[in-house]
Amino acid sequence: MKELAPGTVVDGFRIGDLLHKGGMALIYGVTYADDRPAPFPMVMKVPRMTAGDAAETIVSFEVEHQILRTLTGPHVPQLVAAGDLATLPYLAMEYVPGHTLDHWLAQATSGQPLPAATLAALGAAVATAAHALHQQNAVHLDLKPANVIVRDPSDAAAIARAVADPLAMLDAVLLDFGLSWHAHLPDLLAEEMRPAVGSPAYMSPEQVVGVRGDPRSDVFAIGVLLYELATGTLPFGAPTSRGGLRQRLWMDPVPPRKLRPDLPPWLQEVILRCLEPTAADRYPSAAHLAFDLSHPAQVRVTERGERLTGTGFRTHFKRWLRAAGEQYRPSPLPARQIAEVPILMVCVPHHDVTDATLESLRAAVTRSLGIRPGARLAVVTVVSPGASSATDRARSETALQRQMLAMLKRWAQPLKLEGHQVSFHVLEDSDRADAIVRYASTNNVSMIVLGAATHGVQLQRFIATVPIKVAMNAPCTVILVKQTQPPAPLGGLSG
Repeated sequence: MKELAPGTVVDGFRIGDLLHKGGMALIYGVTYADDRPAPFPMVMKVPRMTAGDAAETIVSFEVEHQILRTLTGPHVPQLVAAGDLATLPYLAMEYVPGHTLDHWLAQATSGQPLPAATLAALGAAVATAAHALHQQNAVHLDLKPANVIVRDPSDAAAIARAVADPLAMLDAVLLDFGLSWHAHLPDLLAEEMRPAVGSPAYMSPEQVVGVRGDPRSDVFAIGVLLYELATGTLPFGAPTSRGGLRQRLWMDPVPPRKLRPDLPPWLQEVILRCLEPTAADRYPSAAHLAFDLSHPAQVRVTERGERLTGTGFRTHFKRWLRAAGEQYRPSPLPARQIAEVPILMVCVPHHDVTDATLESLRAAVTRSLGIRPGARLAVVTVVSPGASSATDRARSETALQRQMLAMLKRWAQPLKLEGHQVSFHVLEDSDRADAIVRYASTNNVSMIVLGAATHGVQLQRFIATVPIKVAMNAPCTVILVKQTQPPAPLGGLSG
C-alpha cells in the first residue's frame, strides 16, 4: 500500500503530514474534511498491508480495532473511526502529545544514567496505566518503550505543577493494542498465529509457552522496561529463537546493581520482583507495583535487592525441571484476579478517639484481610499543618511524624499480617477528608476503612462529617465502622 498524499480525503478525514513510518503501520495527522473542529488532535493509523507483509499485520489490525472500541479512560487514546478491510483499513484516534519512553531510554544508553526518582516516577506511571487496562479485563502484552507515551500537561495548572516538579504528575498512555488480549473478545492471535506472540525482549515466560491474558505478564514487561531504563541494557537480550526465549522460564538477569552500583537496593528489589520467572512470585497486580514505586521508603528490601551476583546453577536447574513439567492454565478474568489482591487503606484517628473505636477498626481490617490473601494494607493518619515559624515547624513536624508513625505501628501490632504487605503513612492536610480521598485516588486503593461519625444522624444532616465527605467522594468502596464496645477515652496522643 503506497503512502497517502497530503490533502487526500478518506471517509470524511483530510490526510495531513506523515508523522511516523513504522514496520507495521503508517501514522498520519488528520482533520475533518468539512473543517469542523475536532474535540482533540487526531491521527490516522494505516496498516502496511502489501503482498509481502505477513498475515499478522491484518490480524493485529482487527485485534486493535476490537479492543480500542471497548477501552475508556485517560490511559488509552480515544478511538474516533475505523476503515473497512475491503477498501482502506485505518484507525482514526486521538493524538497524544508527549514523549515515548524511547526519549528517556536514549539518555540511559548515552551515558546519562537516569536518577532513581525518575525511574520510579516513570515506572509508577506505566504501572498505573496498565492497572487501568487490567480493570477493564484487557492485558496489553506488548509493553515496550515505543508503546508507552508520557502525556504532556494540558491545562495551566498542570503545566505549573510540571514546571515546579516534572515528576510529580506523570501520566502514561499505552499505545498499539495489536497484540493485546481482552477477556470478552475472541483471541484472534491465539487462533491464527504462532503460540508465542509479542516483542521477544519484553515477553513474559508465560507468553513464551502460549498463555495470554495474565495481567502479571504486563508486570514482567514493566520490569524489563525499568531494567533497561536503569542500566541501558536488556535483562534477557533480544533472543530470536524459541530456545532463547524459553531461557527466561528459569534464568535470572544480571542484578542491576552489578551493572550500576549507585542504584538503590529498593529499586533493584522492585525490578527483580517484576522479573521473577513464576508469575505468582511477581507483584500480584500493577497497582501493587505502582504503590511500591510511589513509596520507596516503604519497600521491604530482601536478599533480592542486595544481591550483586546472579542466581546459582542449582536454583536454575530446579526451575528448569519445574518449567519442563509445568502445565500452564488459561488466566482468570483480569479484573477478578486483581480484585482478589486489593490495596486496603485504614484511617486511624490520633485524637479524640476511644479504645472501642480503635479496636473496631482493627476488627474490620482483620476481617477484610482474612478473606483476601495477598492484599496490601496502607495504615494512614492525617495531621494538620503547623502554624509556627519555619524552623520550629520543621523540627516539630519531624517529631510529630515519628510520633504518629509509632502510634500507627502500635495500633497495627495485634493484626495478623502474615502474607500481607503493610506500610504506614502520615498525611499533612487541613482538610482530612480531601487528604484521604486524594491518597486513595493516587494509590489505586480499592477499599477505605474508617470510623463512622459519633454524631447523631440528625446532626449529620446539617454538618458534613469527615466520614460522610469521604464516602461521598471516594473513588472506591468505603466501610464506615461503628464502635462495638462502650467508649473508653484514650486521652489523645498521650495514650
